[in-house]
Amino acid sequence: MSNVHRPTFIGIHSRDASTQILYISSGCRQTMGFTPAYMVSRRAHEFIADPYHSDYPSIYENKEETEEADEDEANAYVMYMNIKTAQGPPVLHRVTTFKCDNCVIVVAMAFPELPYQNRHELEVQMLDGAMKRMNITREKEAERANNHRQAAALWRMRSEAQQGQRVPLYYARTRQIKVAFVLESPASAPDPAPAAAHMTAAAAAAAGDAAAAAAARRQNGPLVVFVTGSIGRLIDADTSDLLRYPFLKLVAPEDLLRVSKFFEKLADTPDVLFETFSLLQRPHVIDGDIVVADEDNSRVVVECLGANVQDGVALLLRKLRSQLPPTANGLANYMRPKVHEMDEDGGYMSLSEMISDDPETSDAPE
Repeated sequence: MSNVHRPTFIGIHSRDASTQILYISSGCRQTMGFTPAYMVSRRAHEFIADPYHSDYPSIYENKEETEEADEDEANAYVMYMNIKTAQGPPVLHRVTTFKCDNCVIVVAMAFPELPYQNRHELEVQMLDGAMKRMNITREKEAERANNHRQAAALWRMRSEAQQGQRVPLYYARTRQIKVAFVLESPASAPDPAPAAAHMTAAAAAAAGDAAAAAAARRQNGPLVVFVTGSIGRLIDADTSDLLRYPFLKLVAPEDLLRVSKFFEKLADTPDVLFETFSLLQRPHVIDGDIVVADEDNSRVVVECLGANVQDGVALLLRKLRSQLPPTANGLANYMRPKVHEMDEDGGYMSLSEMISDDPETSDAPE
């Protein structure tokens, strides 16, 4: 079975012990047999059929706030696990997760043709942090065995503090701004309505034609179906205003072609891909608001991790920096800053280089 045509779904759950499901795409019907309405608000780790399911939330726990921990921080992980189904035995999934500030994006691909085998330990591959494997089950066992030593160390630190010596308990560091998006799949988006070809989204909305308004917006690329609240710390936009809004209208004009090609690449592979591009600091989202001209609109440069499934596109954006608008040449075309070239030479490895897509190879679970 080709990986591109395997059953897939996108989900988002909270980044805490509850792993409450906040969003899940309709692909869950094909992979698990559950409806999105049934799964939303339930605990994601309770759908894991393997005995380590209670250890799953610990992958995303905040480490001790030290400079060393920051170097070990990862944004993306890949793991294999058995997922419960509505009827029949559990099904093996390759699960890729993106860690955001307060939520986790899950991109899952099913291998229903493989016989069920219980997986006793949770092994995780970190993709973009320390580039290493970790065994969550064994780490949790070692952590429980080491609790008494940690308690003793804390008691010593408090004793030293009481003697007048100031002992720092952690090192504060600036957290990265991360935003999670889910976009409708460009391949699954319906063809524009005939009326949409002759009117803007605003005109269609004014006419009360919701379908035509959505089709008109879709001419500017896939629409946003989910975005985390942290978007307000990245650009001047609100979560509610961005729902059903074309993602490409948030992109700086000098990077529109680049992002369009990025989406085309995502559509042709099940792998996680990386790209760097700029967003507009103040996009024109609400009709009637003051329009900031592109040449006066500051840019927010982001690093993007993206993955495509049958019914959606998942993106994790991490802010790199803010910068002034680029200059335009004599043809009124914006010049892409050379600083992007340094961002793109980060030495990232694609998911296909880190772990095999084929479960029958040596890199996949036995």
